[in-house]
Amino acid sequence: MAKRDYYDVLGVPRGANEAQIKSAYRKLARKYHPDVNKASDAAAKFNEATEAYEVLGDPQKRKQYDQFGHAGPESGFRWGQAGQAGPGPQGQHVSGFNFSDFFGGRGGGFAAMSLDDILEALGAAPGKRSRQQARQRGRDRESHVNLDFLQAVKGATITMRLGGKDAPRQETIDVHIPPGVREGSKVRVRGKGEPGQAGGGDLYIVVHVKEHPYFRREGNDIYVEAPIGIVDAALGTKVDVPTIDGMTSVTIPPGVASSQKLRLRGRGVGTTGGQKGDQFVVIKIVPPAKLSPKGQELLRELQRTDDCGAKPPWK
Repeated sequence: MAKRDYYDVLGVPRGANEAQIKSAYRKLARKYHPDVNKASDAAAKFNEATEAYEVLGDPQKRKQYDQFGHAGPESGFRWGQAGQAGPGPQGQHVSGFNFSDFFGGRGGGFAAMSLDDILEALGAAPGKRSRQQARQRGRDRESHVNLDFLQAVKGATITMRLGGKDAPRQETIDVHIPPGVREGSKVRVRGKGEPGQAGGGDLYIVVHVKEHPYFRREGNDIYVEAPIGIVDAALGTKVDVPTIDGMTSVTIPPGVASSQKLRLRGRGVGTTGGQKGDQFVVIKIVPPAKLSPKGQELLRELQRTDDCGAKPPWK
């Protein structure tokens, strides 16, 4: 991908003076420096701005850039040892030059400095808070916890013991896990990471959820199977089924089909600030494992007197 024009990178016109270029870079450094911005693309944007400033902020390098652009001197010129343009050997063209290679850019200079050092070099005081955040705040750390299915659904308060070689003392804390967390969710506890002079980093608790013997979760909906016999399926019945809030009675209509779903509105998972899901009772028709001779006779009689056979859609 083609490199962006250095003036566009800094957001200044080609006629910008030294103060305008310095001010533009200072703003970008404050915004994208890795000390303060952890976004995935921040480091690339900071390096791009630094490379642009290290060229445009130097009068000689800027003059060469204005003349040759990113490609460097061509058409019979080469770079001398002092960085001056001169005729190439026997008029040969010298190509492949890149300002970031010549000036160091990403490997040193401002790119290797902390944000505080950059601001001080540009004549701007970083300020007490910025210096503390950049240099003295403790590192974040991560811990893993295992929750039962219902703890994850309903929320829970867990007790954790913190400590280690970097901790001055052991500490026990209670952590509130909000309702509705999923496998892999992270819960942040501010200030409970590694200690630092400007305060501790944050503790991130990674949640792992155990499977339930009969509940299954999809999004914020809960599914549970309800096994019924063939007579109850034909005639209808009432069955007690579990929900995440306790047992409830469900009416099964006559003629219900296996795998048919009955909805219990609002009986699913509720999350902080989110809409509560539903629970679905999935019908599972279970034929008797063994029939008595009398039972077999009754079923055959039922088959003769009523249309009890299922018809496939291709007939």
